[in-house]
Amino acid sequence: MAASWNASRDARPEASRLLIERAHEELIAGNLDDSRLQQVRPLVRDSWERSWRRRVGPEGAPQLELVSEELEQYRLAHPLASAMDMIRALLLPGSAEDSGVIVAVGDQAGRLLWVEGDPHVRTLTGDMGFVAGANWSEDAVGTAAPGTALALGQSVQIRGAEHYNRLVHPWSCTAAPVRDPETHHVLGVIDITGGDEVVSTQARLLVDATARAVESELLVSRLRSRAAAHRSPAPVHSGRGTTRGVLHVLGRDRALLETDSEFGERVIELSARHAAIMLMLAVHRQGLSAERLAELVYGEGASPDTLRPEMVRLRKVLERTASGLIPESRPYRLPMTLETDAQDVLSLLDRGAHRVALTAYRGPVLPESSSPGVEELRETVRSALREVMFSEASLDVLLAYAEIPEGQNDAEVLRLALEMLPARSPKRAGLVARIEKLEA
Repeated sequence: MAASWNASRDARPEASRLLIERAHEELIAGNLDDSRLQQVRPLVRDSWERSWRRRVGPEGAPQLELVSEELEQYRLAHPLASAMDMIRALLLPGSAEDSGVIVAVGDQAGRLLWVEGDPHVRTLTGDMGFVAGANWSEDAVGTAAPGTALALGQSVQIRGAEHYNRLVHPWSCTAAPVRDPETHHVLGVIDITGGDEVVSTQARLLVDATARAVESELLVSRLRSRAAAHRSPAPVHSGRGTTRGVLHVLGRDRALLETDSEFGERVIELSARHAAIMLMLAVHRQGLSAERLAELVYGEGASPDTLRPEMVRLRKVLERTASGLIPESRPYRLPMTLETDAQDVLSLLDRGAHRVALTAYRGPVLPESSSPGVEELRETVRSALREVMFSEASLDVLLAYAEIPEGQNDAEVLRLALEMLPARSPKRAGLVARIEKLEA
């Protein structure tokens, strides 16, 4: 699902580049009626004219508006700070050192807050002022993907000589604004800068998808915070009041229970049986009878007498670590909502945040558990993910799905990806080989 920037470059013909450069020189000279300007893309031509009328200089580095501690404090408080790990995972997978590109994230005013990626490219672009704290709005540097995307409120690709500032002509870039998921006001911008490979159609789709994924994650985070704020205070046992709980069960045989309380955050590992019990209570928030919970955890026909000793042991564990989550009885239920990463994936799929859901999917639900309720949820998540891959996912997401265990040996997934790939894609040969191996 993440980017691979080592693609072959679809370079623009030299004659076209020279035409753009000459049109740019005429614009800088004030010859707005020169016929060559009409051969430049309207989006670029309009941006050039805005820059010229605002008397933006065609050379020179932009102003550094945020430095040192001021930059760090501003970054920590910015809404996009919480999304940086997601942005890195989507746009700088694996080793950023050999990616050949840099990823920049800026605020709504065009000031770059994070600039990360290939160290060599960062050194070269740093010479033209493409660094954290610098202002890359149109008013500051003229036509460039970050500033022009903010000016137009849409994703933008600027190739080489289309930049207004001559120092930026060796580079190309794609950028997309990120909006507040509720007010739709622009929060900032995401940009990739490098060679011609970063202005491909695939690159634009990926940057757009990353921006939408960030917006979805911001909304989910807010909804969680609001739900926590409106919950009734958890009962306090042994001086500990749990205010929030998250159960991590994806790709883990022993679940992790993460809790917040007045004493701070805490993470504990649950036994396989306790994990199954807590997961069933988290999923069935309305509560379960002793008979039904025993069946979900132990199997059909299991006696509640088998369950009760385990519930006593679970309560003792929670008394020491997360008193607000001690189950109530008759029926068994949790006194507060316990979130799970498995349900988060299902929620993201429902919201259309397919790329984010795939990133959040760490593997099957408690893969070694044989509890019927766990097996049912495991299959629900797996099936929902696969169904979305077939019906709605983009090619990038489908290819990423084909790399996780669930997709690696799925010949149908591989064949669909093969159908969606361009005829000359270098990835086709690898997919064909994998399909032949599976069907041998």
